[in-house]
This record gives sequence, C-alpha cells and structure tokens, in this order.
Amino acid sequence: MSNVEVAPEELVCGGDRAAVELVQPRDVPLGGPRAMTVRRTLPRRARSLIGAWCFVDHYGPNRVADTGGMNVPGHPHTGLQTVSWLFEGEIEHRDTTGAHAVVRPGELNLMTAGHGIAHSEFSTPDTDVLHGVQLWAVLPSAHRGIDPAFEHYAPPRAEVDGCAVRVFLGSLAGATSPVPTWSPLLGAEIVLPEGARLTLPVDAGFEHGVLVDTGSVTVHATTAVSGELLYLPPGPGSLQVRAGEAGARLLLLGGEPLGERIVMWWNFIGASHEEIAGYREQWQAERAAGGAADGRFGPFPQAWDATLPAPPLPNARLTPRE
Repeated sequence: MSNVEVAPEELVCGGDRAAVELVQPRDVPLGGPRAMTVRRTLPRRARSLIGAWCFVDHYGPNRVADTGGMNVPGHPHTGLQTVSWLFEGEIEHRDTTGAHAVVRPGELNLMTAGHGIAHSEFSTPDTDVLHGVQLWAVLPSAHRGIDPAFEHYAPPRAEVDGCAVRVFLGSLAGATSPVPTWSPLLGAEIVLPEGARLTLPVDAGFEHGVLVDTGSVTVHATTAVSGELLYLPPGPGSLQVRAGEAGARLLLLGGEPLGERIVMWWNFIGASHEEIAGYREQWQAERAAGGAADGRFGPFPQAWDATLPAPPLPNARLTPRE
C-alpha cells in the first residue's frame, strides 16, 4: 500500500519512549471522493515506532461497491518491508521483482523493498468486502540496501487456552514463522472467545503493540476497542489479555527497539534530506520512462497502465524533529 497523502509529513523516528499508552487512530482516505478510508495508528508524532514497526493501517470491513476497494497503482518503496494481512476479501499484488500474487485472509504476503521496489495493489473483482491491515517495518541501516524480494506464507492455526493463534512473523506460544526479517520482529493474529483470558510469554526486550480489530481487549488493566492500538514498552516477560463480552480479534506486534533515527517521507525511508530527495527524483525519472531494468525501482510489469507520482517535497529542508 502507498501512503497517498498529498502532503506527507516528514517523520524522524527514535528518541525517548513513553510509558504504556493507548494510540488513537486517525482517518486517512486512499484516493478520491469514493476513497476507502484507513485508520492509521502509526506513525504518530508521539509514537513513531514499535520495534522496527513504523506504519500500521487498519481498514474495513468495507463494501467494495461503496468504497471502490483497494485501488493503488504502481508506486515505490525504499528501506522497509511491507506486510499485507487480510481478514476478508482478496488483493492482487504485482511488483518489479516479477512477483504476482493474490493476498488472501490468514496468509502473509511480505515484500522487502531494500534499495528499491515498486508494486501495485488492487482488490480482486470477486471481492465484496475488504477488511485487513497493512504494516511496514524499517530495515536497519546495515541492511537497507539489500535486494528487493517477495515472500508468501500461510501460518497454521494453533489453539492456546481456547484461543486461535496464527504467528506470521517471529515466535510466539511455541510457533515460529520461517519468513526472514532483518531485525527481531513479532507478528501474530489472535482470536479470543467472549470473556477469554490468555497469558502469553513474550520477549522482555521487545516493545509490543496490540491492535484491536474487532471487539474490545484489556491488557494489563488497560482497555482498547476496535481500531485502537495499545503500546507496551520493554520489560514484562508475559502479556495478559482479556476479551470483552463479544470476544475479540487482535494483532500482536513486537520487536526490539530499533535504536536508530530514520527519516520517513511518503513511501521512502532514508537517513537524510538528500537521500529522500534522491529517491523521489529517481522515481519520477523512472516513472516517466515507463520503468527501467537497470533503475533503482526495476522494470514495470506489463499489466501496469498507471503509476503514482511522488508528491512535492515540503518547502523546508527535511531535518530531524525531536
């Protein structure tokens, strides 16, 4: 998914970390007047990272006939990995590595941008309702220039104390995903019956985020409802979760604190104004040429008939914000 804001904020991630907190989402439309709206909880000025997770969009359930569904033409990324995870519907993915895949509920699609990639995402013609999340994770500086790649994985469903758990990245409750990441990460879907209580051992060195999809969830005496994200700093070696009366579905995200300052603007992650401006200039040039096999972002798929232009850079120089 692209960040389609016409004037994306420059964000410098890192610095001091607050105590346990609830993060409220803000609505971001993906396109024109019939745009599908996503609820974004990361990044925010007060909370830009959870481990290496730097972007959390939650959307649906939306009727495609009303919103137009997912309709994001070719667009670029650098310096990150993207995770597509669906609860309902299907999305067709194409990228400049040659990957062509359909994103389905309960299956992980992980795209590594590395030094540069471009991809498109469209809900399939048979999709009536679209409901899912799009997540981004920063690549550490030592690995930011790796080759782009695409991974698909269908994690098995495990039952833990009467709750359904699917681990799509990292390790949890005895399950481990085989999909590689470039910093220690955790990603899992957990479905709890009404009133269920679940205690999970977690890495005490990780930050964690609990994104509530449906119902309400209480974690360590703090309650979050659908669309909200609960942030937990490193320290606890276990996580106690209780579902509300209607049950709940959530995503548990975690990771070691990144320990780096990064600039994120539009779909690019870099270390400086010059780096971000260079990525933008290269994308605009390759877009005008219809793609380039030897370019940063690779050859465009033949199926593409449109790509997204990069928004203008802000008038001020992209500089770190505290």
